[in-house]
Amino acid sequence: MSKKKLRSQEWYGRTGKDGIIYRSWMKNQGLPHHLFTGEKPVIGICNTWSELTPCNAHFRDLAEALKRGIWEAGGFPLEFPVMSLGECSIKPTAMLFRNLASMDVEESIRANPMDGVVLMCGCDKTTPSLVMGAASVNLPTLVLSGGPMLIGRFRGKKIGTSDIWRFAEDYKVGKLTQEDMIEVESSMSRSIGHCAPMGTASTMAAMVEALGLALPDNATIPAADSRRKVLAHLAGMRIVEMVKEDLTMDKILTRKAFENSIMVNAAIGGSTNFILHLTAIAKRIGVELDLTDFDHFSAKIPLIANVQPSGEHWVEDLFYAGGMPAVMKEIQKHLHTDALTVNGKTIGENISNAQCWDRNLIGTLENPIKPESGIAVLKGNLCPNGAVLKPSAATPSLLKHTGRAVVFENIDDYKAKVDDPELDIDETCVMVMKNVGPKGYPGMPEVGNMGLPKKLLEKGVKDMVRISDGRMSGTGFGTVVLHVSPESAIGGPLALVKNGDLIELDVPNRSLNLLISEKIFEARRKDFIPTQLPYERGYVNLFLDKVNQAHEGVDFDFLQGSSGSEVKRDSH
Repeated sequence: MSKKKLRSQEWYGRTGKDGIIYRSWMKNQGLPHHLFTGEKPVIGICNTWSELTPCNAHFRDLAEALKRGIWEAGGFPLEFPVMSLGECSIKPTAMLFRNLASMDVEESIRANPMDGVVLMCGCDKTTPSLVMGAASVNLPTLVLSGGPMLIGRFRGKKIGTSDIWRFAEDYKVGKLTQEDMIEVESSMSRSIGHCAPMGTASTMAAMVEALGLALPDNATIPAADSRRKVLAHLAGMRIVEMVKEDLTMDKILTRKAFENSIMVNAAIGGSTNFILHLTAIAKRIGVELDLTDFDHFSAKIPLIANVQPSGEHWVEDLFYAGGMPAVMKEIQKHLHTDALTVNGKTIGENISNAQCWDRNLIGTLENPIKPESGIAVLKGNLCPNGAVLKPSAATPSLLKHTGRAVVFENIDDYKAKVDDPELDIDETCVMVMKNVGPKGYPGMPEVGNMGLPKKLLEKGVKDMVRISDGRMSGTGFGTVVLHVSPESAIGGPLALVKNGDLIELDVPNRSLNLLISEKIFEARRKDFIPTQLPYERGYVNLFLDKVNQAHEGVDFDFLQGSSGSEVKRDSH
């Protein structure tokens, strides 16, 4: 059998003028001619390093370990930058730019001479944007996450970003001073890496491991642990083998892989943002995935990982207890253990020897950390296309609740009113925020877990039912209904809610309803005036025109499906 010609040889294997142009400028980096002869597969290193993305600020160093593995296995590594999305810095929200970053990744991979690619990602949106972009090209691809930061320490206690919400409430009622808060922020982020709890960043790292796109233990090895560099080295070696095997993304990202990922997300109490990102990835690779799948495949999976915000501990602790392989082994009877992964083995083979070293961190199906986890998908007249809630992060007594609506028309209205002593609200009310969806904000920010009014915090109230068409940070918690679809800005039923309306949340029966008559509903629909969307030049204009709703993954309608790796025109 003849050896398959490397894709990179469409560039570097040319003779005459084109060959000179493609190779000569590359040689100004001191690269010898034999690297371009087709004996070594070119491995692209898609790096989201940026000092403005602190979660990924150590990626230069991690990339060197990755390159050593690629060289050792006989590959030719070439690193390239793409747009980096720092969750804590970008305004108005990193989610606004996820699709833009995915386009950067897709076109960078397709347009350049590479045979395989390693995606270096860490911060929340960098993982889904890179996977979405790469899925549209479908080369042999492996994901390397940056790892979680070490656990923070504050006045004798372990802390992490999920504590931000608690500290903020204590500050609001005067239990902490500004000086205390400065000490908190210095104590919390004390090493390289992304957030220490099972926020969106670690959820995304777990997602790619469960999908089979990353090597075992990718999700939990701390960023500061030398074993993260060892994993990078091994990833470099493996991607070269994947190119030789022609192990492309579509062979891994099957329907079984997506179902596995949903079940694993339930077991770890992963972020609700997982739904949006996995849905978008599925649509890029051509796998049918419906919002109800998230409820169906997580319904039988309890909380196995005792990690904040659903549990008590941290991702660093989870690694020492056995990591994701140990978690997956506990639910293996539900998983598709024959699903293929990037190391050429199945999920079943990868977890066969996994062990749990700490039952405080990893429960079992018979003795879970919490009986209910996963994602509850709600339907009803308030969310005809769906809404979501994370039961493991909610207050059990509020999962079935009817209350009077207290409505905030937008984020500015909320900020102006929430701490007003005259606000007509008590702990039985339902807080409603409109116009924070994909188009309304724009970009669907993480403001769904609205902070409670100061006067209720002073009474000792810890949780209330909150409803919005926005998102919640993966580090957040509470009885929070999110992703209401269709969103209020385009006339979804949420736009029609008024102060004093009764809202019924019934999570056991998966329903969310506004308790008004259809006659009143119809009258309000006729009176509805669409939100004046903030159309601007450039990308925001494109986003508002082309973005899908939450139940479809908030991707652009023209990006669904794969375009492949072929480039039909030469550049000279």
